[in-house]
Amino acid sequence: MHNAVSDIGPFHMLDKDFFNRDSPALARALIGKVLRRRWKNQWLSARIIETEAYRLDDRGSHASLGYTHKRRALFMDGGTIYMYYSRGGDSFNISAAGPGNAVLLKSGYPWIDAIAGPAALEEMQAQNLGAAGAVRPIHRLCAGQTLLCRSLALRVPDWDAHSFDPDELFVDDVGESPEILIQTTRLGITAGRDEHLPYRFVDPAYARYCTRNPLRRGQTAPLHYCWVDRNGELADFQGFPPGVVAVAG
Repeated sequence: MHNAVSDIGPFHMLDKDFFNRDSPALARALIGKVLRRRWKNQWLSARIIETEAYRLDDRGSHASLGYTHKRRALFMDGGTIYMYYSRGGDSFNISAAGPGNAVLLKSGYPWIDAIAGPAALEEMQAQNLGAAGAVRPIHRLCAGQTLLCRSLALRVPDWDAHSFDPDELFVDDVGESPEILIQTTRLGITAGRDEHLPYRFVDPAYARYCTRNPLRRGQTAPLHYCWVDRNGELADFQGFPPGVVAVAG
């Protein structure tokens, strides 16, 4: 049931069954999917290019600190939205199978198609202006967890502990599922709190536009990252996947 989608007009909304898997598996499965948010009569849309998995038994997770009302979404059914404030903005997570397990949507890339056209992109830029009101370039609009939320008008009071809504907010399967992913350690985890766990996944075609490029100069495989397939198994070829074209900004 992990490929479950519900057709709603032109969309293929992921249903609850899709999220009913362990958080690292869900983090990999979400790469390539599109987060859709209806705002001001536009479908603001971003392709998910970077995720981080968290588990109840992982000391880097919020859930490891115990149940509170604010963290209740982490202990609800898979597919429940968990939002919190971080780095001066909002962050968007989705609960996975099992209490306390979730996936952080770390960054995205604006998705333009017949549903989300130039007007939607302009609204995303209006929602997420840069310094002195400057228009952010497309490749910087969603390059981080708070920038992603700002561009899609996603705010903690509106969506924390809520379910996806086909009329307002959901994850869309647009048929994009990169076969090989970059696996590496998560960002910003305090030393001594399982910072070594390789629970961060990046779409290689968009690596330069994620929060921090795992393929930047000085990073080598397998010391700093590795290449895995959609099931989390080491890829036969430990190098940039043949046939994958890096997206130009």
